[in-house]
Amino acid sequence: MSSPLPPLVEPAAELTREEVARYSRHLIIPDLGLDGQKRLKNARVLVIGAGGLGSPTLLYLAAAGVGTIGIVEFDVVDESNLQRQIIHGQSDIGRSKAQSARDSILEVNPLVTVNLHEFRLEPDNAVDLFEQYDLILDGTDNFATRYLVNDAAVLAGKPYVWGSIYRFEGQVSVFWEDAPDGLGLNYRDLYPEPPPPGMVPSCAEGGVLGILCASIASVMGTEAIKLLTGIGEPLLGRLMVYDALDMTYRTIKIRKDPSTPKITELIDYEAFCGVVSDEAAEAVADSTITPRELRELLESGKPLALIDVREPVEWDINHIQGAELIPKGSFETGEALSKLKVDQTPVFYCKTGIRSAEVLAIVKKAGFSDALHVQGGIVAWGKQLEPDMVMY
Repeated sequence: MSSPLPPLVEPAAELTREEVARYSRHLIIPDLGLDGQKRLKNARVLVIGAGGLGSPTLLYLAAAGVGTIGIVEFDVVDESNLQRQIIHGQSDIGRSKAQSARDSILEVNPLVTVNLHEFRLEPDNAVDLFEQYDLILDGTDNFATRYLVNDAAVLAGKPYVWGSIYRFEGQVSVFWEDAPDGLGLNYRDLYPEPPPPGMVPSCAEGGVLGILCASIASVMGTEAIKLLTGIGEPLLGRLMVYDALDMTYRTIKIRKDPSTPKITELIDYEAFCGVVSDEAAEAVADSTITPRELRELLESGKPLALIDVREPVEWDINHIQGAELIPKGSFETGEALSKLKVDQTPVFYCKTGIRSAEVLAIVKKAGFSDALHVQGGIVAWGKQLEPDMVMY
């Protein structure tokens, strides 16, 4: 089946006997065949992140015979990654994710060239890096990087496959500003601006069903193969939304938005997306205490109310002794404000300090000017004061 888009890559001159044997199940598909496999061999694909979405995508692209695979990754493997990041194993804990991913890829297919880019993607390196590849795959988990990838792909003239996951849901699309025949659009046509800070929790804050990564990553990898070889209908101009609990896939049409400003340069994406809202940033400026300062406060006998603003499922895993659970949502509706006592200093904590900062802003606005929040949340408390605490 021909695609509305031409193949991204010219075919390699030939396949070796070993390659013909390895890729034989591809070669006997009429739409793909020798020509398609030679294009995959010649292809250069950059995958951003060797995490939840990067893991299955990298393994399958390598298995499919993509000749050159680049990995942008500066993190190390953590035990909590293994629930979904299947490219890493138990013995990789503490190792560089990029190097662990390369080892797994070469075990799957030693014919692939793997380029490691062990640094953080930044406005000053993204465009140059993208220009070295035919196609970019973005499975990152934060808005600052998503907008950076989009804008750098536009400036480098490259198409990219985008995916995102949260709890039981995932989304995938293809963006390519310079696509032929007026089909071009970019991520900003779908999401002109990031959501307000604190509105969309990360996977670390909100969780993700591990196997969801496989579903979304397999769609991303499929789109990559279609684009490289020029087969099928790519998701350019369509957003695919997957719900694992209902087991539904639906696609929504995306059109070029004429009001989307033309991308001419890269910006400060951290500032553009903001981790916490301006109100929260202002609220925490002089009202943040460290875990050690909290312990001193608790021991001083000063009247305070230590309030955990996480969800009940998180409280069940761990909490600081003497705390009370009042989830962030009940501060947003206002009902929790009546539970605060005027003669006690409220001290808030969450997992890493993002949600407690948002709560602090709400509570200060309501007149509790002495309220505080704990820097780094229970993760920092555990690291610094209770190393035996179960951590998630």
